[in-house]
This record gives sequence, C-alpha cells and structure tokens, in this order.
Amino acid sequence: MQVQRLSNDIDIKEYLRELGVDGGGVKILASKAEHFIIYIKELHVGAANILKQDALSVGADTAVPRGTVIARTPSVDCILIATKRELEILSKKELAQPFGLKDLARELQKILKAKKKKPTQIMGVINANDDSFFSGSRFLDKDAIKKIEQMIEQGADIIDIGGVSSRPNAVIVDAKDELDRVKPIFKAIREEKLYEKVRFSCDSYTPLVISQALESGFNIINDITGLEDDEVCKLCAEYEATAVIMHMQGTPQTMQDNPTYNSILNDIYDFFEQRIQKAESFGIKDIVLDVGIGFGKTIDDNLKLIKHLEHFMSLNRELLVGASRKSMIDKISKSEAQDRLGGTLALHLEAVRNGSSMLRVHDVYEHKQALLLQEALLKV
Repeated sequence: MQVQRLSNDIDIKEYLRELGVDGGGVKILASKAEHFIIYIKELHVGAANILKQDALSVGADTAVPRGTVIARTPSVDCILIATKRELEILSKKELAQPFGLKDLARELQKILKAKKKKPTQIMGVINANDDSFFSGSRFLDKDAIKKIEQMIEQGADIIDIGGVSSRPNAVIVDAKDELDRVKPIFKAIREEKLYEKVRFSCDSYTPLVISQALESGFNIINDITGLEDDEVCKLCAEYEATAVIMHMQGTPQTMQDNPTYNSILNDIYDFFEQRIQKAESFGIKDIVLDVGIGFGKTIDDNLKLIKHLEHFMSLNRELLVGASRKSMIDKISKSEAQDRLGGTLALHLEAVRNGSSMLRVHDVYEHKQALLLQEALLKV
C-alpha cells in the first residue's frame, strides 16, 4: 500500500475520472472536495445559534464567540466552514429560518452560483506620457508602436494605452493635452489595423479621448473613476465596448491621504453593485471589475483584496488586477520600481489563483511564462 497526500489545488474532477468514478459520482465527490470559509458579520444571535446547529446537522460547522449560546450580545460575527455540497444543502435549509437567515441563505446561494473565471488574459501597459511611476512603460509615437508589436509577439491579449498618469499626486492634465499625447498612437493603430491582432484598451475617463479611441478600433474602456461620467457610459454602450469599472477612493491627488473603510471587502462590493447597475441602465453589456490596487488603499487593504478576491466572484463579472510594479512591493520588500518584477509576479499569481482572469502588467513575457507554468502545475 502507498499513501500520497495531494494538493488542495488539483483538478479533482480529472483525478476522479481517471479513478473510474461514474459521472454522477464525480459531481457529488467534487462538491465535497471544494471548501468555503465564509465570514458573517453582525448576525442576530438567535440566527447564529440556529446556523450553528443546522451547519452541524449537514456536516459543516460555524465558529461563534463565547457567550453566543446564552445570547450575551444581540448580534455576533461568525465563520461558516463548509464543503460546496454542505453549503448547497444548508443554503436551502436556512430559507425556512427566522432572524434574517433567509437573507443569509440568498447570499450563500449567490456565492454558490459564482461563475468560474475564464482563462487569464494579459493586458500590457503603454503610457504615452513622461509622468508614469515606472519609466519602462513610457513610450511616444513610433516607439509605442514598436512596443505594441513586441507585446503582441510576447503573448499579450490586450494592450492598454493611456496619456495621463494616475499615480498618487499625479499632475492634472486637460482633455485636449491628453488627446494630443495619444492621438498619433491611435492613428497608427487604426492605419496599420493593429486591432486585428490584439484588443486595445483605452486607459481614460475623458469622453473626448475615449471617443477617439473607439473610432480607432479600441473596444475596451479602462476607467479608473468607475464610470462616474454619464458620457463615458453612453460611449461604451454606443460602441458596444467592454467597460472596466475600477474602484478608487478619492482622486489620484487625494487617494493616499489616510484611506479608510468600514469594511474593505464589503465597501468595494457595494460600490461595484451600484456601478454595475448604472452601467446596465445605459445598455453596457460587457463589464470587468478592478478592485483598484493602490488607488486609495493601505498596504494591508491591497493584500486583503488580492487574498480574498473570491469575495467578488459572486458578482459574476471578470476580475482584473493591476499590481504591476506598484509601491506596495517596495514597502514590503525594500526594492525600487525597476526591481519589483518578482513581487509583481507573486501578487499576480496569487490573484489568478483567487479568481482574477485579467492582469494589467508592464512585463508581458515574464507573465506569460509564469502563467503557463502555473497552468501546468494545476494539471498534474
């Protein structure tokens, strides 16, 4: 007899099929192998006691504070630990319970219905300005076209082009100057039909620039204000463009002035729900969500967002993460912008593992290589 401990990250369904388990058994057993850890805040103490007993009855469990059983406080925080199969049964069971458990049941069902992410896409960064925090991403005119062609060869799925830096305390640029910076690149993309080789994203929240980009073959609008401007919404809908809704607290000039949240995960989730509703009201159909790493967040906030990215999967939208060469890497590892590639790859691979299907990067080749290796590891 031989005993082997397997990784929790294996493709369990493939292992079960190779074992010869029948189709129905594969589905049931796979659901028992997938685990959920769900943090529930401010749950009615009566609900917590019911949830604890109901969870135990299906094989799951709920961690509750001391004193919960005697209702020492009106509400408590708790942690529900369950397999997918157990959560499916429990979510149905709680629909018949009082004290707000019906609402909890609906939230659990939203988590269960979250769609599996698509294969990861690499979004290469081109900055048509001299103010970007990473000098390696700054390109103008012909040099930008050469870099675009290089990124395509290296495996980029999307090229993101912007004319204004959004780093902390960046200089404000008016719409005409922004357009003047990117217009020659837009023109070359249109004339050389580069949009037939790769998708192009416009990193802007300015209608004047966005309109020109969409006329030039771009079909993604990467808006750091999260569709704040109605005119941007109208343009995305008119051209049937993908809208990237990013979360930012404040503006690039104020966002790092002591950013604070009631709950970083819930606050951003609520923001996304509101902006998705707005986007859909304008007729925008394809939406990508970006939690906005570094945009009005502390280092701890950024790490939590990457670690718990699965929280946003129940919104059933693709998730973009852009932590490439950002200063949080320097603050944790004591490095400079030009030496942050290793930290970038660590953050981005963790983001992919936790649900991201799009990475905004400065180093296309290295990310393509890392993702191929990560994919190969998951297959064995």
